[in-house]
Amino acid sequence: MTGLRYVYAVCRPLGAPLQADLTGVAGDPPRLLTHHGLIAVVSHVPERDFSEEPLRRHLEDLDWLSATARAHQQVVDALTAVTTPLPLRLATVFRDDSGVRVMMEEREEHFRRTLDRLDGRVEWGVKVYVEPEAEPAAAAAAPRGTKPASGRDYLLQRRQRARAREDTWQRVERFAGRLHSTLRAHAEDARLHPPQNSTLSDRAGQNVLNAAYLVPRGQSEEFVEIVDRTKGEEPGIRVELTGPWAAYSFVDDAGEAVEGEGS
Repeated sequence: MTGLRYVYAVCRPLGAPLQADLTGVAGDPPRLLTHHGLIAVVSHVPERDFSEEPLRRHLEDLDWLSATARAHQQVVDALTAVTTPLPLRLATVFRDDSGVRVMMEEREEHFRRTLDRLDGRVEWGVKVYVEPEAEPAAAAAAPRGTKPASGRDYLLQRRQRARAREDTWQRVERFAGRLHSTLRAHAEDARLHPPQNSTLSDRAGQNVLNAAYLVPRGQSEEFVEIVDRTKGEEPGIRVELTGPWAAYSFVDDAGEAVEGEGS
């Protein structure tokens, strides 16, 4: 198959072969391109979709973007099962194998240093949400059922509802802070990401903590048990755990490491 080269990740030689039926972006199976003992995991993608102008248009198409991200993630997940990959950003594309090798040559020291740091480690994601019913329940402390008898009563009710909401959020923030401190102590590194916008997420509730933790594989079971023990600990608070993932959050300057050559 001819076409451009889509690069998923850079890694060292695999500890086991990738699954035989694995496919990547545009349905093409990934293959391994070796350079100085490092491996770029690549597949062919059509120029009509991944050259500079078509790719720019596609990246504004949410359906196309979601399908491409799923295929990209499928390959990185398969790599994570057999090695420690250094994942590259979505839609990193080069003209041909030579372009990929030039990129690997230019970034070789960075790749080796990062792979040394990430070797044998995975990323776990932890999110804390205020459940949708938590705030209404808190605000119910100030009854809404009866019309205020006076302007003073109206202001008092508003103040009570505001205080109830504030108490709920303070409780949630304390919980999230304690949880993050505990998990940070059981991880080699941590990243705090901005809370997800509830209007853009398919998750119920308001996101309060959105964190990633770098954990040695051998300590992952203990880490998961710590998170699981916190679930249901506080009413109105939901804790979600995801992973293990490739260490996306801990790849330094991942967005600057590679410039695609789709044109």
